[in-house]
Amino acid sequence: MDDVTPGQYSVLAGLDVIGPMTPRELAVREKVQPPSMTRTIAALEQLGLVDRTDHPSDGRQVLVSLSVKGAAVVRETRKRRDAWLAKRLAEATPAEREVLAQAAVILNRLADS
Repeated sequence: MDDVTPGQYSVLAGLDVIGPMTPRELAVREKVQPPSMTRTIAALEQLGLVDRTDHPSDGRQVLVSLSVKGAAVVRETRKRRDAWLAKRLAEATPAEREVLAQAAVILNRLADS
C-alpha cells in the first residue's frame, strides 16, 4: 500500500511479529515519543490497518492490533521485498554472495549483543 510510510510499516510489522501492544509499548519499541505514536496509530486506524480494543486487565489502556487489512499489507509488502531481494541476490556473483553471508553473520552478532 503506497499510503503507508516506512515508520508506519515498522509499526505494522511489529504488531505482526509480537501481537497486540499498548501505544506506550509501541512507542518504546519504535523509539519514539508517545505523542508521535498516537499520531501514527491514528493514521493507521484511519487507513483501516489497525484496530483498538480495550485492555483486558487495565481499563485505562487500549491495545492496538493488526486488522485483517493490515495483516494483508504486511504480507504483501514482505512478499514484494523478498522478490526484490531474491532478484538482486541472483544477479550477484558467488564471491559477492559469500561476502554478504559473512556480513550477515557479523551483523547478527552485533545485533544480539
